[in-house]
Amino acid sequence: MFLVSLGRCLFKSGSVVQRTMTATQPYCSVVYSGRQRVNGVDLYYEQTGKGKHAVLLIPGALGSTRTDFGPQLKCLNKERFTVVCWDPRGYGQSRPPDRDFPPDFFDRDAKDAVDLMKTLGFGNFSLLGWSDGGITALIAAATNPALIKKLVVWGSNAFVSQEDLKLYNMVRDVSRWSARMRQPMEEVYGAHGFAKTWEAWVDGIAQFAKKPGGSICREQLPLISCPTLIVHGEKDPMVPSFHPQYLLKHIKGSRLHSMPEGKHNLHLRYADEFNKLVEDFLEE
Repeated sequence: MFLVSLGRCLFKSGSVVQRTMTATQPYCSVVYSGRQRVNGVDLYYEQTGKGKHAVLLIPGALGSTRTDFGPQLKCLNKERFTVVCWDPRGYGQSRPPDRDFPPDFFDRDAKDAVDLMKTLGFGNFSLLGWSDGGITALIAAATNPALIKKLVVWGSNAFVSQEDLKLYNMVRDVSRWSARMRQPMEEVYGAHGFAKTWEAWVDGIAQFAKKPGGSICREQLPLISCPTLIVHGEKDPMVPSFHPQYLLKHIKGSRLHSMPEGKHNLHLRYADEFNKLVEDFLEE
């Protein structure tokens, strides 16, 4: 991780908070990392910045602060925003418990995300969700309209199609992935743990294909009332273009921004462009 610990612990609300420092552009900022007890689980989070506008970053499948949002934690403007990133239950440093995928796992993550922010003292905030985290963010915004200021999602879908199922099954066996692709997750979960949890995720996401219309959260999209930005990488191999188009059509007042060279990890590959896009949208 890009954090360098100062080794000083602070105690707040029954949780241990580690204060760390990281050099950022264009100035240095303090990063707090710790755990909060939320819905029966100790959730790990990192927080940086002192802006009035709070923003929660929600990782993708098996994702964490460590793997998914380095450029955003480091470079989003710390004067204008307070940035929080977390490891959802069963992911990253929010273990135990081991991750499972019951039929309501996205709803569970959405409740955990919102309750974490409320526990941290934020009365309203914006959501940035990548991939699975975008699905979580959609549900959170739909079910908590009074709390969510703005919403940014990318690499996300509101339903699972037969085309999606084929894509998921193509990547089920992580032993067929390149070592470079496996390494970040294996460093977090170990080789066996990553393979086991990833296969469980494929089964977990595939269960939605059995629902009418393959729905994950189709029926909740019309309930989203906050300004919403949908970002799509036109070269995303995991999310066909009909998914962002569906979100655009069914989220009132939303807008779509396409990145011609973007793939699934466009916020990492094109971090400067992505961060500026997000900052401008959040400040409108």
